[in-house]
Amino acid sequence: MDISLTVWLLTVLGLTVLVAIDFFIGRKPHEVSVKEAGVWTAVWVVLAGLFGLGLMVFGGAKPGGEFFAGYVTEKSLSIDNLFVFIVIMAKFAVPLRLQQRVLLFGVLIALVLRAGFIAAGAAVLASFSWVFFLFGAFLIYTAWKLIQEARSGHDEEEEWEENRLLKSIERRFGVADRYHDTKLFIRRGGRRILTPLMVVMLAIGTTDVMFALDSIPAIFGLTQDPYVVFTANAFALMGLRQLYFLIGGLMRKLVHLSYGLSVILGFIGVKLVLHALHELGVHVPEIGISVSLSVIGGVLLVTTVTSLFASRRQAAAAPSTTPHPGPPREGEREAGGVSGSKSQDSVDV
Repeated sequence: MDISLTVWLLTVLGLTVLVAIDFFIGRKPHEVSVKEAGVWTAVWVVLAGLFGLGLMVFGGAKPGGEFFAGYVTEKSLSIDNLFVFIVIMAKFAVPLRLQQRVLLFGVLIALVLRAGFIAAGAAVLASFSWVFFLFGAFLIYTAWKLIQEARSGHDEEEEWEENRLLKSIERRFGVADRYHDTKLFIRRGGRRILTPLMVVMLAIGTTDVMFALDSIPAIFGLTQDPYVVFTANAFALMGLRQLYFLIGGLMRKLVHLSYGLSVILGFIGVKLVLHALHELGVHVPEIGISVSLSVIGGVLLVTTVTSLFASRRQAAAAPSTTPHPGPPREGEREAGGVSGSKSQDSVDV
């Protein structure tokens, strides 16, 4: 689909306006209720749906279908982000009333970083068709790894640690020992230092880079249109904050999610390999976007249903099992700033 610079600018401007409205409405730090999260989740889903329908009307059925397939795939893959976000919020002891501010800026950082990945991916694919083989093989490997982790019961999110970039930033600027409401920087001893709020925003945003390593190849397996790839990622990420508060307590019930995601990634990996062979002139069947949508939707539906049944059986078998802790409540670890000895060592007192 040929997208002019004007349309690109208008799209970015429109997304910026939506983010500004979201920020303005939730500018006052507060604990997000399930009702508020549900309303805003529905709003973002409706906006994504309207955008996809607009693509169908003005661009044709193909880009519209690719957008919906990409949006659903990115949304399902982003649920993994929510598990990690819960762990990060707990490790940094983020007060409930500040969590929505953390997620808003963290997701914006993630969106900017993903835009860079998308631009690089589009440029590479346009120049080197063999990269489709590489992306396809990587997705198939990731799918197999997900299955292995699910079968072993390994919980990768529980082992989250600050990445090197984040640690170097903390060492360079120093980190305060407590939260200072919504301030990102404070002055201490004539020196400007970071607050824990700024650190956790960076943690949320930069951690998303890990997920972009499989989500970006996955959506390029559904469409090679940079505009569709970017907008699908944008709408999936921008509704992630509300989804965090809406289903934060229900995510652990999706016990078969890893299996479903592995099937989706493996399917898209095979689709990429077939496309690469087709580009080389090999007569192999190509998987259309309608088939992709059916497979992705069907897998997610089956995964959700079986997960709920399995969770119900587990709850009946072990009613006294302690549930996985969600985001920390207000007042818990009140004095906690950045957890861990290294973070405390970096505090400038």
